Amino acid sequence: MSKVTVTLKDGEVKEFPQGTTLAAVAGSFGRKFAQNVLAAKLDDRTVDLTIPLTTDATVELLTFEDPAGQQVYRHSTSHVLAQAVQKLFPGTKFGIGPAIQNGYYYDFDTEHTFSPEDLALIEKEMAVICQADLPFVRREVSREEALRLFADRGEKYKVELISDLPPDAVISLYTQGDFTDLCAGPHVPSTGYIKALKLMSLAGAYWRGNEKNKMLQRIYGTSFAKKAGLDEYLHRLEEAKRRDHRKIGQELALFTILEEGPGFPFFFPKGMIIRNELESFWRVEHEKAGYQEVRTPIILNRTLWERSGHWDHYKENMYFTQIDEQDYAIKPMNCPGGILIYNTAVHSYRDLPLRMGELGLVHRHELSGALHGLMRVRCFTQDDAHIFMLPSQIKDEITGVIDLVDRFYKTFGFSYHVELSTKPEKAMGSDEIWDKATRDLEEALQAKGMEYKVNPGDGAFYGPKIDFHLQDCLGRTWQCGTIQLDFLMPEKFDLTYVGEDGQKHRPVMIHRVVFGSIERFIGILTEHYAGAFPAWLAPVQVRVLPITDRHHAYGRQVQATLAGRGLRAEVDARNEKIGYKIREGQVQKIPYLLVVGDKEAADGLVAVRKRGKGDQGALPLSEFIPAIEQEIAEKRNP
Repeated sequence: MSKVTVTLKDGEVKEFPQGTTLAAVAGSFGRKFAQNVLAAKLDDRTVDLTIPLTTDATVELLTFEDPAGQQVYRHSTSHVLAQAVQKLFPGTKFGIGPAIQNGYYYDFDTEHTFSPEDLALIEKEMAVICQADLPFVRREVSREEALRLFADRGEKYKVELISDLPPDAVISLYTQGDFTDLCAGPHVPSTGYIKALKLMSLAGAYWRGNEKNKMLQRIYGTSFAKKAGLDEYLHRLEEAKRRDHRKIGQELALFTILEEGPGFPFFFPKGMIIRNELESFWRVEHEKAGYQEVRTPIILNRTLWERSGHWDHYKENMYFTQIDEQDYAIKPMNCPGGILIYNTAVHSYRDLPLRMGELGLVHRHELSGALHGLMRVRCFTQDDAHIFMLPSQIKDEITGVIDLVDRFYKTFGFSYHVELSTKPEKAMGSDEIWDKATRDLEEALQAKGMEYKVNPGDGAFYGPKIDFHLQDCLGRTWQCGTIQLDFLMPEKFDLTYVGEDGQKHRPVMIHRVVFGSIERFIGILTEHYAGAFPAWLAPVQVRVLPITDRHHAYGRQVQATLAGRGLRAEVDARNEKIGYKIREGQVQKIPYLLVVGDKEAADGLVAVRKRGKGDQGALPLSEFIPAIEQEIAEKRNP
């Protein structure tokens, strides 16, 4: 019998008889291991374990620990969801049911309106299907057979999907029990592999995302290989609700969104303190890094946006107005304004690199359904910077930005990962320019020894980019910082510098942000810290709590001394019991509460209560002040 050679992910090479299935390959490593294998990558293509080996191949056996394994697992769970709905709600028509991040969904067309109570019934039926351990069976059919099958069942959405497939497409069906679905696969071997599942929520969704189509009912769910994994995930979701920045923003009087301005945040005095501290930190660090701060107008003439390419490539996201019967646009980005500043003077090669930073307010049209607190808004302040440089300076400048981003994120206790995004379908410039820009970014990342993921086609329309995705305390990731290398804007705006040879040359441009959006970054910090901001950011750093009325004078004296040293301090002089005042201070998440009574007033002391650590004992005020000042100066995290 002929043999095939299998090269595994770790480099191990094994031989198997030709025709051996991938399930048998998994079984060769022992029954216990094989029970956890869900699917496989065969020469980088994710496939079912029933696939036989016909030629030499590279094989990666996928478990739930692998992202690709999780996707297969959850997509299989969506089929179980559809089977349960088919049984409980006969006559339902089926849309699509893909895996998504942390879960899956399935879209249904039914006269019955699903309720939360229905989710419990469907979930129970799904558990029955999983316990039945029904195999997922794949078969390939002709277009005619597929159309006939689903047309006979009245499945118009499946018929539409099949009709839109290219002529040479392989059409496959998957069946488990009495349920058959149109699906490219792959799937886990059987429903019994699905151990822990939960239906999460209901939503409406237009068929194929087109608002002209019918609104279907979407059921979201998740599933895990172990109940402990599901329990941990549900706990994180509850913790995320507790940390919701919209809720905390209201409770701590930091910011809000009002119906008079959907997507346009309002910042209260305490929120402005956080914002101003972040901006001050930004200014100090950028000055150290050799940036000069500029400011450009919010409204600029249409001709500028046509020249920059935004009018053709970004118009649907912009707001417009007319002034003196001419078209103007409210800026969605700061870069054209920064370019105009560069062009107001003649530059020598000795002037470069020129680093210009701007905390610029931009406006972008977001659909109302996409708005979400401070995370997705219609106006926000980008901590932009534009670096104009010689081609020979590209690597050093990108490296400098990477170092700056690293310092910022470490200050807040964030870890992060990096992604490199390449030329999108809708882009300006030639492939040669894009290839060079992409290589420059890659070389800078490699010089820093940084691991990165490539996102093909996800670059800006004018250049490739490096994105920084920071991770918060719940393990969620947020894309904030970005570095975009741009050879095209300098060309479009005819930017030049005078070289050593006395001739004009074209500079290269970097667009970059660190916070990304001040508003969004505040939202992320609010959830990351659950409103318990570090002392340097806290709107109120110290609250003095007099025990009774006779201690008010000393309390005000302590507050005045603290304020005189630049600390944000206040006195709770209400006629309330001290226990109530302490609880109120804890609810407001104030870093330090200083209780003062007879002993403290007589001896110049303060009884210190530190957030999260409780009573720290009595200290002379002269010792407390330098301790908190050092904590603030070092920007310590809570």
